[in-house]
Amino acid sequence: MKAWAVGDTNNGDDEWVEEIKLAQQAVQAINKLNPKPKFFVLCGDLIHGMPGTQWRKDQERDLKNVLKGTHQDIPLVFVSGNHDIGNTPTRETIEHYCSNWGDDYFSFWVGGVFFLVLNSQLYFDSSKCPELKQAQDAWLSEQLAIAEQQKCKHIIVFQHIPLFLRKPDEDHDYFNLEKSVRQELMEKFHKAGVKAVFSGHCHRNAGGSYEGLEMVVSSAIGCQLGEDTHGLRVVVVTDKKIAHRYYSLDELGSQGIEHELLAMLAEHN
Repeated sequence: MKAWAVGDTNNGDDEWVEEIKLAQQAVQAINKLNPKPKFFVLCGDLIHGMPGTQWRKDQERDLKNVLKGTHQDIPLVFVSGNHDIGNTPTRETIEHYCSNWGDDYFSFWVGGVFFLVLNSQLYFDSSKCPELKQAQDAWLSEQLAIAEQQKCKHIIVFQHIPLFLRKPDEDHDYFNLEKSVRQELMEKFHKAGVKAVFSGHCHRNAGGSYEGLEMVVSSAIGCQLGEDTHGLRVVVVTDKKIAHRYYSLDELGSQGIEHELLAMLAEHN
């Protein structure tokens, strides 16, 4: 959830009422899905108000109220974004995030699949908290070693900022990670057998691949900066395959997921 492309961005709460309506529509669409999702990931920028802004507390309250409507059998997974902890995070902004939404990086298992949630702002600019980036790096190496030992079916990563948008060697800009940082992570993920990285941040659908590692960039429930519609990405994971498709909120809410993905689920179960 973030500001729209138009509106009084100096106020920081531009189009927030519309954002809340779209979030409610997303929750309703997710609740209708059959079978129910194993979990629902919000891939960063949970609210628009940056750290220290006056409207932040109200936006956190509004979003939590909407998410309370998520079916009790669908766990929520939160990923920190730049609007949640700042473009240059500090120990204080990260602690504030953790007190509201949970850990900024963690791992979990579902059905033999190992999932990692990373704080990508620490890879974008950790100049004000370098010790926290070092801690995440050490933790990540430990987690990837555990995944290798456990012989998991797949390893999947969630982070706000994409490694890249289209090509692994593309130039660095606001919407991807710096080249040397990107290369180090891609090599680490590839060596560990990570199958896919799912990100947001760009407010457009994008993606590419690196040595069998798929980079999937999803647009937003709210603000669109390209030609995509307000929507969600549905991901189906089986023993052998990871498949996904981006749906508009209207399509997902009225029609659900397509037969091909349903057939994959039925075969897997």
